[in-house]
Amino acid sequence: MSSAHRFDRGHTDDLMTFLAASPSPYHAVANTAERLEKAGFRQVAETDAWDASTGGKYVTRGGAIIAWYVPDGATTATPFRIIGAHTDSPNLRVKPLPDTGSHGWRQIAVELYGGTLLNTWLDRDLGLSGRITLRDGSHHLVNVDRPLLRVPQLAVHLDRSVNSEGLKLDKQRHMMPIWGLGDPDEGDLIRFVAEEAGVAAGDVTGWDLMVHSVEAPAYLGRDQELLAGPRMDNLLSVHAGIAALTAACASASLPYIPVLAAFDHEENGSQSDTGAEGPLLGNVLERSVFARGGSFEDKSRAFAGTVCLSSDTGHAVHPNYSERHDPGHHPMPNGGPILKVNVNQRYATDGSGRAVFAAAAERAGVPWQHFVSNNSMPCGTTIGPITAARHGITTVDIGVAILSMHSARELCGAEDPHLLASVLTAFLEG
Repeated sequence: MSSAHRFDRGHTDDLMTFLAASPSPYHAVANTAERLEKAGFRQVAETDAWDASTGGKYVTRGGAIIAWYVPDGATTATPFRIIGAHTDSPNLRVKPLPDTGSHGWRQIAVELYGGTLLNTWLDRDLGLSGRITLRDGSHHLVNVDRPLLRVPQLAVHLDRSVNSEGLKLDKQRHMMPIWGLGDPDEGDLIRFVAEEAGVAAGDVTGWDLMVHSVEAPAYLGRDQELLAGPRMDNLLSVHAGIAALTAACASASLPYIPVLAAFDHEENGSQSDTGAEGPLLGNVLERSVFARGGSFEDKSRAFAGTVCLSSDTGHAVHPNYSERHDPGHHPMPNGGPILKVNVNQRYATDGSGRAVFAAAAERAGVPWQHFVSNNSMPCGTTIGPITAARHGITTVDIGVAILSMHSARELCGAEDPHLLASVLTAFLEG
């Protein structure tokens, strides 16, 4: 590895701070906005008229945020360079009528969000986070970041076959967290949450709440060359995108308009007004062109020259299950970002996109790896194909190789987050 890209502990330490402070998509957006504000960006409202000013701007909507920087000298047909990511992660989310329980235990009714790896939520101290909505339409963030809930596993004495036949979990019956003793009390959870938020319970008319592990991110291994933590899929990419965008804005001359697009709801298909399949990104890019006096023709020219790097985590080769991976493609932690390829368009990468990514990695002096699925295993997907198809822009799927994807706690190489940010910076700078 290049001496310029030895382990940047400062970047990884900052990622750990970001992960811990972002237990929900709404917190991730708030923390992203705060970092952008410190870098000189300003928020613009979708309901306001936009002007032709240069500099950094951003829009938030729920669990999504789009940020862009218009450099001096940008024309109405200047292409965009986009980093795409998502703020959501698989977890357990609170149902509309949450107060439940039986046999003297008070429990919280939850719904499974995304492709949750169920067993990783068992016997883990869990907090509660998200947002509440008041009668006046205002939103308040909530983060009870202390042991509050727990999904207890059945003791081996009562399930003698668990180690020979495997753990079998019923999604409805076995995943309800406990949070106390006594009979269910309707409205109790929201009263508790309102008190934590410092608002009157009677003013709370809506909520988007979820559980999270309260265990802090940590370095792992004899030489601390690994990083264990929650929500790396995909806050690792969001954090790297923030670092790249703010770094690129310091460049003296930018041939492109750099963009960070962090969407919600990727884990359940991206079909929402804040997901990649919604109109948010297209609206923001078009309005940016039109606000600077551009026409539909200018917008079409800008989109024709635009490239998006869809950055999401991928699979590192698992030492205990190597047969599940393609035998010729074994991405390793600390080997640099991965380029994801699937000819059936589960990933959007093609040869021309590969060349753009390879050029950015070369400029950054960063090693990189290939990822392709075993032909006998189904391949996951990302916002990449959605972005390419919806907006007609060249899109490349990349990311960081991790283990335990969709677990309550995932694992990556401690050097890889900075390596990814370095490539993303070089990509935005062109």
